[in-house]
Amino acid sequence: MVKLVLVLGDQLSPNLSALCEADPSSDVVVMAEALGEAEYVPHHPKKIALIFAAMRKFADRLRGEGWTVRYYLLDDEKAPKTISEALLRTAEEVGTSEVICTQAGEWRVTDDLANLPLTVTTLPDDRFIATDQEFQSWAEGRKQLRMEYFYRDMRRKTDLMMDGDQPAGGQWNFDHDNRKAPPKEITFEGPLRFEVDGTVEDVLNLVEDRFGDNFGDLRPFWFATDAEQANEHLTHWIKYGLPQFGDFQDAMVLGQPHLYHAHIGLYINIGLLDPLEVCQAVEEAWKNGGAPINAAEGFIRQIIGWREYVRGIYLLEGRDYVNRNGLGHSRDLPGMFWGKKTWMACIEDAVGQTEREAYAHHIQRLMVTGNFALLAGIDPYQVHEWYLAVYADAFEWVEAPNVIGMSQFADGGVVASKPYVSSGNYIDKMSNYCKSCSYKVKVKTGPDACPFNVLYWQFLLRHEDKFRGNPRMAQMYRVWDMMNEERRKTVLSDAETWLARMDAGETV
Repeated sequence: MVKLVLVLGDQLSPNLSALCEADPSSDVVVMAEALGEAEYVPHHPKKIALIFAAMRKFADRLRGEGWTVRYYLLDDEKAPKTISEALLRTAEEVGTSEVICTQAGEWRVTDDLANLPLTVTTLPDDRFIATDQEFQSWAEGRKQLRMEYFYRDMRRKTDLMMDGDQPAGGQWNFDHDNRKAPPKEITFEGPLRFEVDGTVEDVLNLVEDRFGDNFGDLRPFWFATDAEQANEHLTHWIKYGLPQFGDFQDAMVLGQPHLYHAHIGLYINIGLLDPLEVCQAVEEAWKNGGAPINAAEGFIRQIIGWREYVRGIYLLEGRDYVNRNGLGHSRDLPGMFWGKKTWMACIEDAVGQTEREAYAHHIQRLMVTGNFALLAGIDPYQVHEWYLAVYADAFEWVEAPNVIGMSQFADGGVVASKPYVSSGNYIDKMSNYCKSCSYKVKVKTGPDACPFNVLYWQFLLRHEDKFRGNPRMAQMYRVWDMMNEERRKTVLSDAETWLARMDAGETV
């Protein structure tokens, strides 16, 4: 019997398990630009365009390799609105009830496929290094699921940067060397930018027409949209960006969205690049003297450590994970996250580049927008949906643990051992934002004080029952205890006043 082979928009890999299991001489590949996938959150137009353009090119590649591909365009007169509808329609047309698919990266897609009145065979997504069972076995019986120990197992499994059974350089982690303040000069021009071809232009026109009102600039569009371009970008970054990536991976510079970052997560996450091959290329550059050990190790840790770990957490914690709200936060996401004017230079820059590029690096996400949302007590589900919508590399399996867990501590400590909160001092140390800000980072109270300064203390007091006993936070509570009563009252009053102004829709 003919089988349908489902290929999703984040599964654009020729070695996808579903394709490997199927027969190109008889089976039919199904791909669909489903409206339901494009609008379940208000995705950034660049993200939609990237996925649709890459899907169209991948479908052409499969046809060139002899596959029969049933591809549904979004602007078809009778375009299916969901993946399930596309499968049901194709099954009826070709006379089959058999579907082969690779495990989806979001629970809602998994559940939709499970409810089909078809026989669906789901295969593991072996593009990941750790199998589901491996992660579950690693997690079983552990009181704390900390990434560092899982990462060491992944190093051993892949043999990346290993010297026998020991880590190269004598230590597993060189993060201590990766926290330098912003450089005075940036010598890397940033990611490769690709010309818009006919396929991409058709997609841009479609997205402009259907999703032009979504938050985010569609043009200029320069992303890689096929594997050849993505590999060209990787080669360029390894040569010119990787050597200083490690030193400055936590730095933030006004008007410089990329610094030395790889800007590669979006290509790995939709399948244009293989994560293990990417890490092997970085390792090879280090071995050949093209990058220092801290840069290579720091990058590889993000891929085989953190990326693999958060997927494991997402699958392990289950469907309700995105709804967790361990701190009981309920404030609505403020307009500044959607581009409304703010006097906070760090927020304005991080959100502004997100609007233009569908991108911000991990420290901007964690310690600027994420830190602010946590301090201000914003509903974590709203924060989760914002990150899922605005970043081109965001799919729920990777985004949710980063936001619900790492950024917002809404999972109660599954991912992080303490909330990632800071006053303005951290942002001042790791960026040049504060120099041009309307607020003063050195001012602790009053209308000119950096909002992070007063919100930080208010957060600690709001959740004192949860965190005073945390060994990693005890010092901050001791500092609070040493403040005189008058200053403590002023700090809390200033925080409430500032938040009330934000809630009222004022420019803050």
